[in-house]
Amino acid sequence: MGFIDVIKERAKADKKTIILPESMDSRIYEAAEKILKEDIANIIIIGSPEEVAEHGKGYDITGATIIDPATYEKTQEYIDLFVELRKSKGLTEEEARKIALTDYTYYGCLMIKAGHADGMVSGACHSTANTLRPCLQIIKTKPGVKLVSAFFLMVVPNCEFGENGTFVFADCGLEQNPDPEKLAAIAASSAESFELLVQKDAKVAMLSHSTMGSAKHDDVTKVVEATRIAKETYPNLTVDGELQLDAAIVPSVAASKAPNSPVAGQANVLVFPDLDAGNIGYKLVQRLAKAEAYGPVTQGIAKPVNDLSRGCSADDIVGVVAITAVQAQAQQ
Repeated sequence: MGFIDVIKERAKADKKTIILPESMDSRIYEAAEKILKEDIANIIIIGSPEEVAEHGKGYDITGATIIDPATYEKTQEYIDLFVELRKSKGLTEEEARKIALTDYTYYGCLMIKAGHADGMVSGACHSTANTLRPCLQIIKTKPGVKLVSAFFLMVVPNCEFGENGTFVFADCGLEQNPDPEKLAAIAASSAESFELLVQKDAKVAMLSHSTMGSAKHDDVTKVVEATRIAKETYPNLTVDGELQLDAAIVPSVAASKAPNSPVAGQANVLVFPDLDAGNIGYKLVQRLAKAEAYGPVTQGIAKPVNDLSRGCSADDIVGVVAITAVQAQAQQ
């Protein structure tokens, strides 16, 4: 059984209610049909009857809950909640109503905040910023979490590295150029996410173009400092760095470059020094190694709201919904 099949089985065991707010994209209906057929999650689609009729034509979404913000009985409750949450920012009821009725991602976040859904998946036709801004404003971060970051769950076929080819890559979606403190926090969150989803011990490599002092540069110093902070702040975390990618995952290279490292040669969580490296890295592996790439999955939000690549397929959406459901199970 493949990784995503295991995630689906876990999602089925304790079904959660997941919102799909992008009723203007036919891939959502294709994914919803598969999710409902496989009984992975309860699905809410937010949209007008016209949007659902136009874009959902030909798909069987029997069993999905369709909510039209313009007519739904709880819309006023959500608008009142929105005003209360953002009153310090000067949000008026008129402004809140306009946003809630026209931006379904905000509406979905309000439903989650009100306790009427467990999570949301968006981003098929919206930017990452448009997907995550509402949840940061409304749902906010988990207690004790320093920042929200994003990772990709990578499943590489016929790969002996990582956890049988399964890795977490972070941050590939949010933090452009994290400082050492943020990089350490990303490492801790990513390890927690790996252990939740893969159910194996995380071994975290702080990646660089240098291994254990082989190069000198401010960029290397940042990763060295992040590793120090991670070890001090999260003493139960198995983390090491700085490590080049080959030293992190290939045992023979690790034996030569970092023989005393508890992580080198066996890393399954790869923390990239910045967003450029992370984004390029995951796309290289996805395209050249034909890996499955699920994400960007967010970590650190009080309830799971996950982004999609705008180039995603319906199967990608199904996978991210299953992951979101498992995250929701852990946050009960």
